[in-house]
Amino acid sequence: MLNVKDYISINNEVLGGQAVFKSTRVPVESLFWHLERGVTLDQFLADFPTVTKEQAVAVIEIAGKIVTSKDIEKLYATAA
Repeated sequence: MLNVKDYISINNEVLGGQAVFKSTRVPVESLFWHLERGVTLDQFLADFPTVTKEQAVAVIEIAGKIVTSKDIEKLYATAA
């Protein structure tokens, strides 16, 4: 099972507490922004060499598990 803390870091001292790939200053949001615009994963990785393919794939898998969870309503209520 994937542990979010192995791949994502949140620290108020790094980009104002924005979620970033662990051990980088690359916002996780940038991965999804790129993918939404049709940028390939390989191109994203070329643009952000501090992010590993393992990290990017793990974050995508984690996001997939979150949005397909049976408890998505509870998660949404917590986040909203």
